[in-house]
Amino acid sequence: MQFGQTLQSGKLVLRYKRFLADVEMDDGRLLTVHCPNSGSMLGCKEPGSPVLISMSDNPKRKYAHTLEMVRVGTTWVGVNTSRTNGLVAEAISDGVVTELAGIETIRPEIKVSDKSRLDFLLTRGDEQIYVEVKNCSLALDRAAMFPDAVTTRGAKHLAELAALHRSGCRAVVFFCVQREDVDYFAPAAHIDSVYAQALREVAAQGVEVLAYGATLIPEAITIVRPLPVRLSE
Repeated sequence: MQFGQTLQSGKLVLRYKRFLADVEMDDGRLLTVHCPNSGSMLGCKEPGSPVLISMSDNPKRKYAHTLEMVRVGTTWVGVNTSRTNGLVAEAISDGVVTELAGIETIRPEIKVSDKSRLDFLLTRGDEQIYVEVKNCSLALDRAAMFPDAVTTRGAKHLAELAALHRSGCRAVVFFCVQREDVDYFAPAAHIDSVYAQALREVAAQGVEVLAYGATLIPEAITIVRPLPVRLSE
């Protein structure tokens, strides 16, 4: 996924109110920017961290700039979760996700119950594949982890996937890892033990758990490699 613009660099001053951040630009300006990430951004919000921001040309936006990446150690981390589904759809269409090769259609935001939607419905011939995507920005000891805060909504999505699998459809939870300093994926049981246990249970029932890592540079983010998944406690 190309940004289509040169991202501007600065340093993070503070992330607050979930969807806002103050950034000190390299030229000394202090900007309040949109931070489209509903998670805690654990490990990715330290004051003074280098950041990259984009600028919108939409005159109706209250905040023209968006926080895209935070530098953590030696790697950029993608924190703009509004890009995650597009990254995954692009990777599926390009054949990067071998488990989902040959997909013919990708439909977003599929209603599966009165109060729940999943991110994608994929079709291949008569086969239907439901996919829920999760952005993964947390890492610990070379492990990419999700979630970075307790998520009852995430556990609900797992239950929906399990029900769809029982009905005869393929069901996939896809962890999009937007950082390069990791070797595998594991659920963050130390943060949300209920979600971690639910993930193990639905995987045992047949829900597929996929994790793919992306490369990140100031010009683009691209999903490039599968990551091993370790679900055992």
